[in-house]
Amino acid sequence: MTESFRRSGEYENPQGDAHQGAYPQQQHASAPVNPEWPPPPAYQPVQPAAVDGHGGDTALLSSVPAGVAPVAAEPRKKRSRGTLALLAAVAIVAAAVGGGTAYAFQELTGKDTVASSGTSANVVPAGKKGDVAAIASAVSPSVVEVVATLSNGSSTGAGVIITSGGEVVTNNHVVSGASSIKVRTSDGKQYTAEVVGTDSSKDLALIKLKDASGLNPATLGNSDGVQVGDTVVAIGSPEGLTGTVTSGIVSALNRDVTVSTGENQGQGQGGDGQWPFEFGGREFNGDTGSATTTYKAIQTDASLNPGNSGGALIDGAGNIIGINSAMYSSGSSSSSSDAGSVGLGFAIPINTVKSDLAKLRAGSTS
Repeated sequence: MTESFRRSGEYENPQGDAHQGAYPQQQHASAPVNPEWPPPPAYQPVQPAAVDGHGGDTALLSSVPAGVAPVAAEPRKKRSRGTLALLAAVAIVAAAVGGGTAYAFQELTGKDTVASSGTSANVVPAGKKGDVAAIASAVSPSVVEVVATLSNGSSTGAGVIITSGGEVVTNNHVVSGASSIKVRTSDGKQYTAEVVGTDSSKDLALIKLKDASGLNPATLGNSDGVQVGDTVVAIGSPEGLTGTVTSGIVSALNRDVTVSTGENQGQGQGGDGQWPFEFGGREFNGDTGSATTTYKAIQTDASLNPGNSGGALIDGAGNIIGINSAMYSSGSSSSSSDAGSVGLGFAIPINTVKSDLAKLRAGSTS
């Protein structure tokens, strides 16, 4: 705010106010002072003081009759009270909006500011914490479907909106090698997107929607505070089913997940988010190749399927704590006992995304 906060009529005439402060309503010095303030100290008669030229902060005192102790001028006191009132008002507003504070700050400072909370904010009402329906309602508008056109077909995944101007975080393996990218938001609007930056070592990519504004950015939480057993919700586009919501818990932390860093990362399985990775010395969904990298991941038993890649892993308060990246798929198995989700999914911690964001915005293509 560039405007100062003041009461009506305050500081309109610094000299006049000071004079009136010295002789409130021309009463005798024994008249009671304003009960809001402590009694003024006894002053010796003083000569008129010069105005300091800075808005009347230095009071102009007239000659005072002998034996009369003037009452201290109030403008400085009033300004202090006005400042305190303004700070109190700001504090009340901040407390009222809770988890929306970061988003409000973003709208005031620019569309490229990421809504982020150092600690868990309540994106959903406090009384609805952990309620899957409330979480889905609050966060679904911030999750998009991402369809990348490749030379050998297409790749479908998801992404998380991080700014109202159209910045979206997704997995690198969803958009790697794409000749064009289409994005669909939860309300059905479609956008063309372009890759801003990629980091294959963390399987992250930042894309930007063209001519987008007024989108609903997610609030990025703090993955360092995640604990095993925490309730989580996953939102993505498995098999192209946009906005699919599943839930579960955090089943493990700091899992070493090994992924390919090849030029065509993630395309070995024909797209749709089903791509090779290694975990615990075993390979899943195919051969990762010779060029690999390993990152620490959050493990979850929330059902993840091809197309969930790049989508959101959300805590009970509605904060994004991870970007879903790898899942074991048994779809190619001939055994009916292996069909369906086996509760083995991994997400890139959101703090890893935060630390990588400047690099991605700078246009890195590593």
